[in-house]
Amino acid sequence: MDIPYTVHPRADTGLYNAKVGIWLFLASEVMLFGALFSSYILLRVGAPDGTWPHSVLNIPLGTLNTIVLITSSITVVLAWASLKLNNFARYRVIQSITLLCSLIFLVIKSFEYRDKFAHCQVAQKDGTYVDGHLTGSVYLDADKKTREEHGFRGLTFSEGPKGSQKKFTLESVTVNGFQAKSLAEINQPKAGVHHEHKDFKIAAAQIKKIGNYGPWHNTYMAIYFTLTGLHALHVVGGALVIGYIWGPGAAMWKTDPERYINRVEVSGLFWHFVDLVWIFLFPVLYLL
Repeated sequence: MDIPYTVHPRADTGLYNAKVGIWLFLASEVMLFGALFSSYILLRVGAPDGTWPHSVLNIPLGTLNTIVLITSSITVVLAWASLKLNNFARYRVIQSITLLCSLIFLVIKSFEYRDKFAHCQVAQKDGTYVDGHLTGSVYLDADKKTREEHGFRGLTFSEGPKGSQKKFTLESVTVNGFQAKSLAEINQPKAGVHHEHKDFKIAAAQIKKIGNYGPWHNTYMAIYFTLTGLHALHVVGGALVIGYIWGPGAAMWKTDPERYINRVEVSGLFWHFVDLVWIFLFPVLYLL
C-alpha cells in the first residue's frame, strides 16, 4: 500500500506530507525558543543594577559564526536548486559545504565554551574581585611541601591509594587578569576603559569565593549556555540528517528522485530555522 502525498501536494493544503510535518514541528520549536527568549527578557529586566554582564563574550568569534551559518543557508538552497536542475554531482559538492560549515560552527563554539571554563573570577574577603584566566595554583601537603598545579583543584584534594591518601590544601592561586572594586566594574565596563592584565597571586586566606564562567557563575551565563547549548544540539541534529540524506540516503535519487528532492527541501527548512534562531541569539547575547 502506497502512502499518498509523499511526492505530490495535497489539493487542500498545497503541501506534501513531509512539508506539513516539518512546519508543524517548526511551530513547536518556535514555542520552545520563544519561551526561552521570554525568560531571558524577564530575567534581564529584573536584574539588579550592575549584575547583568556586558562584553563578556567574544564578539569577533560570534560574528564569524554568524557568517558561517548564513553561508550554510545559501548553500542549502543552492544544493536543492541543483537537484531541481537534475545536477546531482553539483548538489553533492554544494551540500558538502553546508556540512563543513556546521562543523566549523561547532568547532568555533567549542573554543568559546573552553574559554569560559578557563575564565576565572575570585571574590576576595576585602570586597574586591580579580577577574581573568587562572594560570596556576599552589597546594601544601601535611608536611608543608609545595605542589604546583596548572589549574584549580578545589580548596583541598586527596591522592594516592585508599587508606593512605595524601591530602593537599590550597595555599594560593595565580590569575592573569585585573582587579576590580565591584562586580559592576567587571560586568558593565565603561566605554573606552581598558584594564591592564597582569598576574595576581592570591593567598587562600584572602579568597572568599572562586569559580569559572560556567553556567553556575551567574544568571547570564546560565542563560548563555542554555540557549547556545540547545542551539548547538539543533545544529548537530540538522547536520546528521543532512549528512544522511547526502550520504547513505542518496540511493533514493535513483529510485525516487522527486521524493529525494522533497527530503532535501524539508531538511533545508529545518536548517533555515536553526540559522534564524542564531540570528536572534547573536545580537541578544553578544551585542545588547
